[in-house]
Amino acid sequence: MAETALQPRRLIAPLFVHEGLEAPAAVASMPGVMQWPLAQVPRQAQQLADLGVGAVLLFGLPRTKDAEGSSAWAEDGIIPKAVAAIKHAVPDFPVITDVCLCEYTEHGHCGLLSPTGDVLNDESVERLGRVAVAHARAGADLVAPSAMLDGMVAGIRSALDAARAEHIPILSYSVKYASAFYGPFRDAAGGAPRFGDRAGHQMAVTNAREAQREHTADVAEGADLLMVKPALAYLDVIRTTRDRHPDVPLVAYNVSGEYAMLMAAVDRGWLDERRAVLETLTAIRRAGADLIITYHAASAAQWLAETD
Repeated sequence: MAETALQPRRLIAPLFVHEGLEAPAAVASMPGVMQWPLAQVPRQAQQLADLGVGAVLLFGLPRTKDAEGSSAWAEDGIIPKAVAAIKHAVPDFPVITDVCLCEYTEHGHCGLLSPTGDVLNDESVERLGRVAVAHARAGADLVAPSAMLDGMVAGIRSALDAARAEHIPILSYSVKYASAFYGPFRDAAGGAPRFGDRAGHQMAVTNAREAQREHTADVAEGADLLMVKPALAYLDVIRTTRDRHPDVPLVAYNVSGEYAMLMAAVDRGWLDERRAVLETLTAIRRAGADLIITYHAASAAQWLAETD
């Protein structure tokens, strides 16, 4: 009689790939989460595939950064290398790549900056198109632009089509709130802004109706999947999106701060990890998400397999 089903194939596992590492490095604010050297990424992907996890989402930490984030679109950059390595080892395992500049720029912002420190929207969107093309050429199955810049989906779609990558779908971070729950991720990905914030191009936490306008705009520009990020504080937005866009696959990002809070309570013995994680992920599914990006993916997949 269960109304909501949670399966491993609906989970997407983030992986942080660090170009400068020789051995895995733990992320202090995210117990159990690692930054991985390139050589170990295929093995991690194989393990996730063996658990039945639906896909992997790659984030890159480059060896060097500059003002434009040029290593983000380098064909020999860390993410193209990681994509190629995974596809060689596990050809049928879906690989999604994050498309943004924040991890690659010296200043940590999601695009190019003007002399006054403002993000240059159109120039940045053109660079995001280059990033997506580099990832597609390396073998990525799907690209996920996360910058929340105006017109980014249309710009990336145009760049992919011009590069004869018309078949590559776009998972748009179409509703990404300017949230307090991203702190641990910025530790893991090395992408915290050195000054200012991203409130100018991410959504205000006060707004829900605006989210549907953002979704509608991205669908019109060519988005194949939509995302709501974070998940737990925005279950209402997930539910409304499901109702307003019933035919578009919907992804929710169970973000780093949500993971860190739960794991901190588990560490103190205040919560049972298995029950709390599965209840959390089931709630996100119940709200209407088709797929969930979560740092719990491997553990949850294993627990779900044990209950089958």
